[in-house]
Amino acid sequence: MPTTRSRTLSVTIQCPWTEVYAYASDPRHLHDWAAGLGQDFARDGDSWIFRGPGGDPVRMRFTDPNPFGVLDHDVLVTPPVHVAMRVVPNGTGAEVTFLLLQAADQSDDEFERDSETVMEDLRRLKGIMEQSRG
Repeated sequence: MPTTRSRTLSVTIQCPWTEVYAYASDPRHLHDWAAGLGQDFARDGDSWIFRGPGGDPVRMRFTDPNPFGVLDHDVLVTPPVHVAMRVVPNGTGAEVTFLLLQAADQSDDEFERDSETVMEDLRRLKGIMEQSRG
């Protein structure tokens, strides 16, 4: 499979990275900040099922909790999509990065829309985390 177009999206959050990681790594919080991903998240064994934007059920699996801020997850569609996501220290705050890869069958316009959706989700995460700090 050839390499594809990519875009690294990020947001700076004024909250300790460990707090951001603890919140973002808990799939029970996805419906609060990752609205672009889907709805109705529910645990199913070692993975989670949710209703994707088109209404179809989608399964995803998350990396195990770790001390490195890795939030990678696999969206188990055909073919599976691996999503690389990180929370890293940025001074007293955090930097959240998301690597978006353009699918082989995805138009440039669709890729741009996906990029905007991911940025909206990251901004929502920022708002939640910074509000929680008062």
